[in-house]
Parts: sequence; C-alpha cells; structure tokens
Amino acid sequence: MLESWAGASRFVYNAALEQRRDWWRHFHRERGRNITWVTQSLEVTAARTQIPWLAEIPRSILEYALKDLDKAFRGFFKAGGFPRFRNKGGRTAFRMQAQRSSLTPYNRKWGTLKLSKGLAVKVRMTRNLGGPMNSITIARDAKGWSAAIQCEVPAAPSLGLADAVGIDRGVAANLCLSNGEAHSLPATLTDRHRAKASAQRKLAARKIGSNRRAKAKAILSRRSAEVASARRHWLHERSTDIARRFGAVSLEKLATANMTRSGRGKHGLNRSILNQGWATFAEMLEYKVAERGGQVHYVNPAYTSQTCSSCGSVDARSRKSQAVFECVDCGHRAHADVNAAINILRRSPAGVEGSGCGPVEARTGEMPTHLENLAA
Repeated sequence: MLESWAGASRFVYNAALEQRRDWWRHFHRERGRNITWVTQSLEVTAARTQIPWLAEIPRSILEYALKDLDKAFRGFFKAGGFPRFRNKGGRTAFRMQAQRSSLTPYNRKWGTLKLSKGLAVKVRMTRNLGGPMNSITIARDAKGWSAAIQCEVPAAPSLGLADAVGIDRGVAANLCLSNGEAHSLPATLTDRHRAKASAQRKLAARKIGSNRRAKAKAILSRRSAEVASARRHWLHERSTDIARRFGAVSLEKLATANMTRSGRGKHGLNRSILNQGWATFAEMLEYKVAERGGQVHYVNPAYTSQTCSSCGSVDARSRKSQAVFECVDCGHRAHADVNAAINILRRSPAGVEGSGCGPVEARTGEMPTHLENLAA
C-alpha cells in the first residue's frame, strides 16, 4: 500500500509538471489565468471521479505532491533549476496530513503508527513526539521504510547560555573547538566505507543486465545507506552536545559546493570534504542552537588557519603541518585547528564578550596591517 501511495504521488507530480511545462500557454489562452496548484488541485478532484485507483489514494498525498511542485517552481523563478520529473528508480517518498493518524507506543522503542485507509504499521521510535502531529513524510531507502513526523511544539524557554565557542571544520579532525576539544568521525564509519568500496568492486565485475548484478546493486545501495546513516547519527550527537553547552557558536562561511568541484589531483580531498558532512552539521546546529535561545554566527574564513591567535601575525609559514601551528613571529605553538577555531570565534560578534578574546593587530613580515573582520 505504501508503494502504491508513493507511485500515485509521483504520477500526480509528473502529470502536473508536464501540464505546467507544455500546456501553460494553451491554459492561459482558454481560461485567462495561469496554472497554479489551486487550479491543478481542482483537476485532481475531477480526475478522482474518473480514475478508480486514484480515488483510493488519500487526498492529502496528492495535495502535497502539487504543493511540492509549486515550491519547486517558486525556486525556479528565483534563479533556481527547472523542476525535474520524478522517476520510478529514484527516491520513493510521499507526504500526507496527520490529522487522522496516531502513534501508539508499546514501550520506549516500539509502537504502532496508524495512517489513513486503516493502515497500521509497527515502527521503531527514535524519539518521543513533542506535540500534536501535523504531517508525516514516509520514505524508503535501501534499509527500509522510515517516517518523519512534523509536530507542533511550543517554543522552549531560552536557557540563557552565555558561553561562546568557535568551531573549525577540517579533514583530519572533523570538528575542533576553540576550547581545545577535538572530535573525529568514528572508526566504525571507516569500516562501513571499506564495505561500501568492496560492494562497488563486486558490482563493477558483474555483467550488465544479469541477476547477479541486480543483487550486487542492491547490496551496494544498502552499504551506502549504512554509511549515510552512521554519519548522520554522529553529526546529530555532536551538534546536540554543542547546542546544550554553548549559547553562541561561530563557524566559517564555507561554500562546500565550490570547494568540491572536480579538479585535477584533488579527487581524494573532495571525497574527504563530502564525507565530513560540513553543511549538514551547520544545518543541524542552527536549529538546535535556536531552539535553546542561542545563535550561530558565520564569519569570513580567509586566513583563519594562517593567523596566530596569540599575536595576530598572518603568515603561511606558521602552518608547519596539518596538525601543527608555530608562529614565525612570536613563537606561539598550538594545534593548527584549535588555533583556527580561536580565530573564528574572535571574528564573530560573540567573540569579545563570550571568550575574552579581543581584536588584535595582524602582522605579516615587517608591514603591520589591521584585519577589519577580526574586530567585528
């Protein structure tokens, strides 16, 4: 039943996209108005009276498919990409209203999720609901089906955390904090990457179109899903821990997409950056810190790894290695990523008040210059 609901959502989305792409001039000429999700919703209502299998699908699933397409077109009109058709081999997912749904727990981990049309499924709960359910997004990947439930949660009171921290996101150490803490991805993720690489080699050795290739492809999909799940779990743990302890967090404003563009001799670096999940971590941290009344600041990343956090001298020679920073001017020695994290914190509005770090004069060689963004 979930497969049929997802297929109906994909069908309505693609039909509506085709109508908007190919028939909008004809529609405007005949009716004197443009195609919107409202006009398409009326046509879906008419189609449900003529197509029996479409009438069996919960109405809210079809409505959300039209709203998703409308959102995609709004993004396109704001200089985004043109919406693409959803193919059957892509992501299997749909969204629906939750007014007629309920989640009944058995214990702390297991419960029953009741959906429309009398469908009830056993679920493993990862967290308790914080309020009334608004909508449910159900998706399937190589590991199985999952449900993401959107709830209406009352605004949490501000915790009033005064501590501020700067975070440097790197390749050798995933996260380095200005207080000296360093966090790296778990070793289990490395093992999962090896299993994924092994599955990729086996898939490459299989004949195209064979049953063995289909099985190898399914195994590779599951290994890839396991890698993504393990990484996301670790990022959730780290972002939650930081949000609980600090009221102001400073990060570098990194353009990850530009940093990982294909380039000769940097494929390994690109893979390492993407494996860290820098952008995902920032997204998680933003809403978790905001829930507790804090704020995330983004600063200019220029020369944070070459600036001495003690005297402010900027010199590429001070970066002795990936892990060691030794200032060529004052001799200050520290972990390179921790030194960068302190500079990141100092550049943010919370730097002076939250850490006791004041703006410093930056020096490169004999000519002293003032870095304006250090005194933000």
